[in-house]
Amino acid sequence: MNPDHSKPPGDVAWLYELCAARVGFAMMFTAYSGVLPLLKAEWNMSAGEAGLVQSAWLVGYLISLFVVGFLSDRFGAKRTFVLGNLFAAAAAMLFAFFTRDFVSALLLHGLLGLFSGSSYTPALTLISERFSPYRRGRAMGFYLAAASLGYAVSLLLSGALVSSIGWRGVFIVVAFGPLAATGLAFHTLRGTPNVVHLPPAARGGSPSLVEVLRNRPAMLAIWGYVFHSWELLGMWAWLPAYLAISAAAGGDITAQAVGLAALLSAVTYLSSMAGSVTGGSLSDRWGRTAVILAMSSASIAISFAFGWMLGWPLWVLLIVAIIYNVTAIGDSSVGSTAVTELVPPRYLGAAYSIRSVLGFGAGALSPWVFGLVLDWGRAGPLASEAWAWGLAWTSLGAGAVLGPWVSWRLRRMPEATRMAGGKR
Repeated sequence: MNPDHSKPPGDVAWLYELCAARVGFAMMFTAYSGVLPLLKAEWNMSAGEAGLVQSAWLVGYLISLFVVGFLSDRFGAKRTFVLGNLFAAAAAMLFAFFTRDFVSALLLHGLLGLFSGSSYTPALTLISERFSPYRRGRAMGFYLAAASLGYAVSLLLSGALVSSIGWRGVFIVVAFGPLAATGLAFHTLRGTPNVVHLPPAARGGSPSLVEVLRNRPAMLAIWGYVFHSWELLGMWAWLPAYLAISAAAGGDITAQAVGLAALLSAVTYLSSMAGSVTGGSLSDRWGRTAVILAMSSASIAISFAFGWMLGWPLWVLLIVAIIYNVTAIGDSSVGSTAVTELVPPRYLGAAYSIRSVLGFGAGALSPWVFGLVLDWGRAGPLASEAWAWGLAWTSLGAGAVLGPWVSWRLRRMPEATRMAGGKR
């Protein structure tokens, strides 16, 4: 049977297939961080340079998200999603085969990020078009949980294979994830309509960017996402390296220590899937801002404490890292859903574009600042690994501390009743 004429999947099957594609698209995000300690030594990078390579991906990603938001409004989310992911799969192969030092990694990792945004916000738009507000938070929670599964699969492969095939072999294996996901996305969306909303200019209204910037409740939700991104993306970038240091127990960082750290990090990513789904589901029941406040306050408290635990038993660090991942990502799907409820559909792409530039701009700076603080802590008057890592993780909490405050302000606004059927 010709797949173009086959029966399209129902809502549940459609969502599961889209989530499976997201797993593949997400795998390249943690490929670099999973083997970072080995690359840092082989390429003779400082911690600041190592963080800058991760930041390059995030800078490319935020540019990608800004652009695809407007492309989704102009050409439709489905078309943007499918075509953009073709370029992402090609960029993954380029990074896997041709990165060889700090400069090439900086450029190719940035290029990979530049084409990776097409699997994120256009898909959220597709989900918002398909699911009602009473089911939307849970559906988006599943989609974000799929990304965590992709991160975990990548780290599991790194941990299992790096000792035998090296870091480049790991990159090549992981790069097949986006390639397979592209084929699955074509199949899943074969019966999904490509919705193009009438451009704001045709309605006689203000430009979409202006409309979103004037929307105070939406901007508060977006600013909450900014502070959230600083913490979450910084944590994801440096967690495998932190666990590798802990696994080495003061000795040299070997491929075995890196592999163990990658496997443990994968466990924390798997647990964060529960955070995405639970956060989205609870927000459907209890309200968006209530869940955001609970999750963000818990994760910030861990950010201020986690780095000072260097030297604690590895199993204790693993438990704390699991809780950290669950709470740090628990409000991701909630914030994404809130934006769809505070912004008219014709401006949703523009809203996601603004959110992406601000959020991933903060997230791009975060790993770099973390590395700079780490270098400074090792070279300062109180130089020690414990001091350096303690301050570095504290920088994540300090950058996220205003998140609960803006969410509380949003909760008190009358427009907040648009969220979760009036549950704020």
